[in-house]
Amino acid sequence: MREHHEPKPSDPTPPSWYPRVGVTSHPARRRTAVLRTAVLGAAALTLLGAAGVLMKAPERLTQPTGSPAAPAATAPDPTLPAPVADMSISRQSEDPGKTVNLTIDDGPDPQWTPRVLDVLARNDAKAVFCMLGPNAQAHPDLARQVVAAGHRLCDHSVSHDTAMDHKDVAYQEKEIVDGLTMVQDATGGAPVPYYRAPGGAFTPESRQIAAAHGMRPLGWNVDTRDFERPGADRIVETAKAQLRIGPTVLLHDGGGNRAQTLAALEQLLPWLKDNGYAFSFPQQ
Repeated sequence: MREHHEPKPSDPTPPSWYPRVGVTSHPARRRTAVLRTAVLGAAALTLLGAAGVLMKAPERLTQPTGSPAAPAATAPDPTLPAPVADMSISRQSEDPGKTVNLTIDDGPDPQWTPRVLDVLARNDAKAVFCMLGPNAQAHPDLARQVVAAGHRLCDHSVSHDTAMDHKDVAYQEKEIVDGLTMVQDATGGAPVPYYRAPGGAFTPESRQIAAAHGMRPLGWNVDTRDFERPGADRIVETAKAQLRIGPTVLLHDGGGNRAQTLAALEQLLPWLKDNGYAFSFPQQ
C-alpha cells in the first residue's frame, strides 16, 4: 500500500481540496479557512490511522514450530471417565536445572530402533519412546528392549491419525485405549505414563481419556522436523536453536528412513553433554 502523504502549505502545487491558509486577509474568510483546516486535518489523521492499521504486519504467533498450542484449561467432562493423571500437556522436565527430554516417535522399527537404542546407550542418554500400538504389537522384542534399557513408554495411538481432533469422541477413545492396550501387551504390562496425540491433535476429551488411563498428555518444545529428512546437520542445528524454548525434543525412529535422525543423534548427544545438559524425562 502506498503511504498516504498529507501535503503541506509549502508544497508547490497543493491539490484544489487543500485549504490555502493565509491567502485571504478577511476575518470571516480567515475563520472559515481555519475551521476548514481543522476539519480536514482531523479527517486526514483519521485516514492516516486507518492506513496504519491496514499497513501493519499481522502479528505472528510465537508458538514453537510443530508444537501443539496448549489448550485452554478445562474442567473434566462428567460424561467421561475421571482423570487419575494430570490432563494438561506436559513439556517441562521432572528434574531441575539444565535438562533435555528426548522423545522418539512412531516406532518401534526393526531397522532403526535398535540403532537408536545403541547411540542412546553409548551416551548414557534416556528417552521416551512414543510407540504406535500396531508397531509395538508387531515387534514386542523391541518394545521390551526399550523398557529394559530404562527408557519410558508413551502411547502414540493406533492409526497415527493427525486429524483425530476432528473425529468424534468414541473414535478418539478407541485410538487411545487400543493403542495403550497394544503397547502394554507387547511389553508385558510395563507402565505407560504418557500419551502423545499424532501431530499434536489433542482435544480436551482426548486429554481426559488419556489421563483417565493414567497417562499425562505429552507435547514438545523442539520440533527437529527430522521426518522431512532435511539432513543430519540441519536436524542438529534446529535442535540447538530451539532448546532455548524448552527441553522436550521431538525425533523419530519409525515412519520411514531414519538414517539422518541417527546421524543427528551421533552429533547432538555428545554436544548436549559437553554443554552441560542432563538427560531427564517430561513431567508426569
